[in-house]
Amino acid sequence: MFDESEFERWFRQAEQTLRAAEHDIAGGFWNWACFKAEQAAQFAVKGLLKALGEPAFGHSLTRLVGDLEEVGVAIPADVLAASRLLEREYIPTRYADTYPSGSPYEFYDRERAEGALSACRTIMDFVREVADRARSSGSQEETTTGAD
Repeated sequence: MFDESEFERWFRQAEQTLRAAEHDIAGGFWNWACFKAEQAAQFAVKGLLKALGEPAFGHSLTRLVGDLEEVGVAIPADVLAASRLLEREYIPTRYADTYPSGSPYEFYDRERAEGALSACRTIMDFVREVADRARSSGSQEETTTGAD
């Protein structure tokens, strides 16, 4: 059974976080746009896992995507690649000691930020498609079960 309300609350947060990342790009805050893109993708995947009745722990996007695969969701290569790309934005975007010198923001640019948003959209579109399929199969199960 698909938990629609749980999915929606997580997915709405993912959408809002993605919008914030878009504003960060417009303002030149490219490291924050990259981090927020990673967070938005994480929220979307966690929402799907929770809606499917599965636990969603941790902050490793590639692990969370792997958790989806473990419950029978086929993961396309582009989604796996997008999760790997975004995984790299979780820590270095924020911590000054990530690099030998300078601050994190100095290592980011518009191209990297736009790539992160594109990867995030790939994951969010995939999550939305899987959720739509889960809703449809849940409706069919309820219809079939109710007819018996």
